[in-house]
Amino acid sequence: MEKFGTAQSQKFDTYASRLLPREEFFTSGHRACQGCGEALAVRWVCKAIGKDAVIANATGCMEIVSSGMPQTAWMHPWIHVAFENTAAVASGVEAGLKVLARKGKLSGPPPKVVAMGGDGGTTDIGLQALSGALERGHDFTYICLDNEAYMNTGIQRSSSTPYGAMTTTSPPGKMSIGQHTWKKDMIAIAVAHGVPYVATASPSYLFDLFFKVKKALQTPGPAYIHVLSVCPTGWRSAIDLSVRLGRLAVETGVFPLYEVVNGHYRLTVEVPKLRPVTHYMKPQGRFRHLRAPEIDFIQRQTTARYELLLQKCQAPYPEFPPLIHAEKAEEGEEGQ
Repeated sequence: MEKFGTAQSQKFDTYASRLLPREEFFTSGHRACQGCGEALAVRWVCKAIGKDAVIANATGCMEIVSSGMPQTAWMHPWIHVAFENTAAVASGVEAGLKVLARKGKLSGPPPKVVAMGGDGGTTDIGLQALSGALERGHDFTYICLDNEAYMNTGIQRSSSTPYGAMTTTSPPGKMSIGQHTWKKDMIAIAVAHGVPYVATASPSYLFDLFFKVKKALQTPGPAYIHVLSVCPTGWRSAIDLSVRLGRLAVETGVFPLYEVVNGHYRLTVEVPKLRPVTHYMKPQGRFRHLRAPEIDFIQRQTTARYELLLQKCQAPYPEFPPLIHAEKAEEGEEGQ
């Protein structure tokens, strides 16, 4: 494999975008803020989904900006649902399609089922419904669009807000550094459910995002993808830095890109040497109040967590013996 930077790889980088679908399923004319990383992510997620899909979308930024009556930016059949029940509605759609297929009322493959929600509708309010859907094994793909706060309602903290960040409900002051808890590890939570495909992604790494969505859709059973979505409004960053900030999140180890396939961890974007976290934090006004001790703590934690991820990527996944049903175990005992 050629190393990045050679003439051939640069040529591929220049022309590969022509291989991607040109048809738009999340169209222009929506009301997203300038520089919105989430709108960029949704556009390319929908391209990866392609035709023949049903999308359930939680209340949040993308629902507000894309579906003001009587217009819509969605070219897919699209259902606006409450904050808390996105995964439950997607489960119902998937179950209903199975019934239609069983009754012979569907010709050809059934439509793909996709659920989308922000970090508030996923890591907080919608976590119970998502956990139930993953545990039951519904065949759908869940996309979390993580802009790290409740941006639509006024930039309130969520459990996905990073440590030290300033929001309207975690303001810094004499007695506070801002957000005082570490970002919830939703990937670990999804992996703990034993689902076949889990991944992180970013629209700043377009091909990585595109092909992860493709892989998730082709995987039987539930799949979960956590997408970092830069929000200039809530992050207090320049509108022309969204793609760059997404790359810096990966290059500093703050948001590594990897996938977990049947329990096996694999980095999809390798970083030979991590940049200091200050490269990522400095362009964002939400971190401007932090002092050296807090930044040093964030650096140590980020490095330690990245090294732990590398260990998971190198370690073989343990094989467990097959489960023995209780009735079969009893039969064996009686035979003895």
